[in-house]
Amino acid sequence: MNTISYLLLRLGIGASMFGHGLVRLPKLEKFSGWMMGTFEKSMLPTALVKPFSYALPIAEFLVGLLLIAGLFTRQAAVLGGIVMLSLIFGTTMIEGWDFLTGQLVHLVFFAVLLQFISSNTYALDNLLKK
Repeated sequence: MNTISYLLLRLGIGASMFGHGLVRLPKLEKFSGWMMGTFEKSMLPTALVKPFSYALPIAEFLVGLLLIAGLFTRQAAVLGGIVMLSLIFGTTMIEGWDFLTGQLVHLVFFAVLLQFISSNTYALDNLLKK
């Protein structure tokens, strides 16, 4: 893969994740309440949903920040993939089929980043190797 193409993909998915986290962090309590309400009738226990609702914006923000910086890119992409898999599972539990496509697209982005990690030329990761 072309290094500029890789950079654009990394920045694109990084910006998406960063933005998701950034707008939710200041209203974490409200976001958690919304998520708890959304999963109220699902088979997932509150003891699982509540901590996830608080951790999700932090994970999104962190993954996005790391990808934008190109720092710990492999680990950030793996974490991002795990976040997406968790969201996909939760989405199926509430039959939120409208959200599923976007989550799958994000997952593909993370898989592509991992597949072509050798194209990660424009990244802080490369400064750490020296």
